[in-house]
Amino acid sequence: MIGGMQRRTPAVLERPLATTIAGSLPKPGWLAETERLWPSWRLDGAVLDEAKRDAVRLAVLEQDLAGIDVVTDGEQTRRHFVHGFLEGLEGIDRTRLVRRGIRADRYEADCPSIVGPIGRPHSVHADEVAFARTLTPRGLKVTLPGPMTIVDTLHDAYYRDRRTAAFAFADVIRAEIADLAAAGVDVVQIDEPAFNVYFDELEAWGIEALDRCVSGAGCATAVHVCYGYGIEANVTWKRQLGLTWDQYEIVLPMLARSTVDQIAIELAGSRVPPDVLRHCGDKHVAVGAIDVADDRVESADEVLATLEIAARYIPVRLLSATTNCGMAPMRRDVASAKLGALVRGAHRARERLA
Repeated sequence: MIGGMQRRTPAVLERPLATTIAGSLPKPGWLAETERLWPSWRLDGAVLDEAKRDAVRLAVLEQDLAGIDVVTDGEQTRRHFVHGFLEGLEGIDRTRLVRRGIRADRYEADCPSIVGPIGRPHSVHADEVAFARTLTPRGLKVTLPGPMTIVDTLHDAYYRDRRTAAFAFADVIRAEIADLAAAGVDVVQIDEPAFNVYFDELEAWGIEALDRCVSGAGCATAVHVCYGYGIEANVTWKRQLGLTWDQYEIVLPMLARSTVDQIAIELAGSRVPPDVLRHCGDKHVAVGAIDVADDRVESADEVLATLEIAARYIPVRLLSATTNCGMAPMRRDVASAKLGALVRGAHRARERLA
């Protein structure tokens, strides 16, 4: 029972044109710095813990009110989509920072160091998932960073080999997914923006590491590959990609051979040629119909148009609607308005296409 209601267990990937978000929502100003990808908390101790739970309540409620079908906790308990998970692992020294380029030197960051065997003394996010599960009868999704993106965000002073380190992380991710499924999550999404950058590694070991993560999962699984948050470093990188962003032409055929249930990609406001969607095989596909790099709020008709384009290449029964990427760095009012646009556009698409 949830709040006195019998919990529905939706077939979260079976409803045509179901709505979800990539994962994150902006944090309230009383919890953390606003419009930042990696904000500092404004509180600490027990007060911070309670504030995080309050922020999760708001994030879930806002998605419920908007009509999002598969909700997340908005990543309200994490400062960063990668490091929020890494903080719960052993073998990483968060005080030993090394300045290095990530995403093929797209930008530099101060990266914690791998200093020993990667371990997981206990579940990192199971308690958070169990709490979020009490807040809604809707489908519940949680995001985890993928192995390639993790190793690209750290300085490796221990394994000294990206593949070896990635598989160490894949093993702890697989164990984490088991705990999250037991806590009541319906979908675990693996975030792998690095897949759009390191094509040789993706072919050599990236898909194998992804499959290791989701092996034996007790819930639906997804992988999210996009062109990044709407931060300046990503916007600048996109300007350098030319008139056609054809990375998915390489990535999607390999993902189609993976064992994940769903692929989540970017499409709205992008220069992604829609015909690359033909490479998704028989996977469920969550199509980004909301541009997170633009504060302009899409109309329902614009969302509909994006989904109609996607439906030329993907059977409607396999199609879902999502945001291009997380909305953590956005203004809260803009993110909220975009949630409403996503739902209204998906409803129109459902009426017209399904």
